[in-house]
Amino acid sequence: MSTLVLTLPPGSPGPAAEYSYTLTADGHTATRHASTTAALLPDPGRTGEVVAVVPAQALSWQRVTLPPGAAAQAGRLRSVLEGLLEEHLLDDPAQLHFALQPGAEPGAPVWVAVCDRAWLQGALQALEAAGRPADRVVPEFAPGPTASGQQECDVLGAPEDAHLVLTGHGQQQAVTVLPLAAAGALAALLPASEDTPPVRAEPAVAQLAERLLNRPVVLHTASQRALAAARGDWDLAQFDLASSGGKRALRKLGGGANAFLRAPQWRAARWALGLAVAVQVIGLNLWAWQDRQALAAKQAGVRNTLTQTFPRIQAVVDAPVQMERELVQLRQETGSVSRRDLEPLMAAAGAALPAARTPAQIEYANGELRLRGLELSPDELTALNEQLTAQGFVARMQDGAMLVQAEDRP
Repeated sequence: MSTLVLTLPPGSPGPAAEYSYTLTADGHTATRHASTTAALLPDPGRTGEVVAVVPAQALSWQRVTLPPGAAAQAGRLRSVLEGLLEEHLLDDPAQLHFALQPGAEPGAPVWVAVCDRAWLQGALQALEAAGRPADRVVPEFAPGPTASGQQECDVLGAPEDAHLVLTGHGQQQAVTVLPLAAAGALAALLPASEDTPPVRAEPAVAQLAERLLNRPVVLHTASQRALAAARGDWDLAQFDLASSGGKRALRKLGGGANAFLRAPQWRAARWALGLAVAVQVIGLNLWAWQDRQALAAKQAGVRNTLTQTFPRIQAVVDAPVQMERELVQLRQETGSVSRRDLEPLMAAAGAALPAARTPAQIEYANGELRLRGLELSPDELTALNEQLTAQGFVARMQDGAMLVQAEDRP
C-alpha cells in the first residue's frame, strides 16, 4: 500500500498553491518527492493513504488539564477546551481549531494543538476537490519524548526565513519554534556535549545553521521530516474535521499491515513469522506423510491377511468386504453357523426372555430375528439387553416387535 505524504502550504489554499509531497511504499523510504499543485498530486492507489502534514509554524501548543467527565462528553469537549484556553489565546477561540493528544485522559495534563480553523479547513477542502482527500492530518513536530530521549534541534526553511525547532524541550518535552536569526540568544537552549544529538538542517540552510550556531549539522530533508511526521500517532482531524470512524479504522488497519510488511524495524518479526510458518508447514507435511505411511502399512497388512487366509483371491479390491464374503461362503461349505444365523439368535433370545413370555410370531431375515406379540416393560427390556449384550447380541423394540440381532464388534 502506497502512502502520499504532503505538506500543507502556509498561505491561502488556492488552485495555484503548491504542495511538497513524498510518495512512499513502506513509510520510511521515499519512492518519489517533489512539489506540485493539488490537481497534479500523484494517486496513492485505491488502498493507499493520504497524510497531510501541518507545518510547525502554523501550530501552537497549549498544556491543559481536562476536568473529570470531559472525555465522555464528546459533544461538549470543544466548548470545554475553549473555556480552558480562552485566557491563553490571542485570537477568538471560535476561529481556531483544536486537537487533543492521543490517549488524553481527564485529570492529567494533556497537549492541545491549535491552528487557524479556516486555513486548515480550506486546505483540506482543496485536497478533497482535487480527488486527494486527507485520511490523516499530522503535525510536522509533536510534543513528547524524542527518538533519542533528549532535546533535538531542526533547522528548516529558506535562508531569508529560517526557523529553528526544538522538540522534547524542557520538563514538559514541548515543541518550540524560534527564528534562526536569534541564534545568539539560543545558546542556552542548545547545550553541547558528546552525547547530544546533532543538529539537523535542510540543505538550503545547512551552512547558515553551522555559522550561526557554531556547530556541525547533519542534512535532513523536508521529505525525511514529512515521513517521520506521518509515522506519528497524532491526528489533528478532530471535532468537525474528523473523518468517519469506520474509514479511519480501515485506513489505520491498512497502514499497520503495510508497515509490518515493509517497514525496516519489522524485518526481524517478518523473518520470525515466515520461519514459524515454514516450520508449521514442514511439520504438517511430515505428520501427514507419517499418517499416510501408517495407513498404507495397515492396508497392506489387511491385504496380506486376506490373501494368506484365502489364497484363491488374486485381486484385492475391498479387503473387508471380500473377507466377509469368503467367511460366509466358508460357513456354508462347512455347515457351521455364525452369530447372525437363526439358531444362535433364537437360543440367545430364549435364554434372556422372562419366564412365561412367549412370542406369538417369529420372523427371520438378513441376520435379524423379529419376535412379535411380546409386551415388555422398560425394566424387563433393560434386563433382557444386559443378558444379550453379555453374549454379543442386542435387542430393541421396533414396529411393535422385538428385534434381536448380533452386535457389531471390532
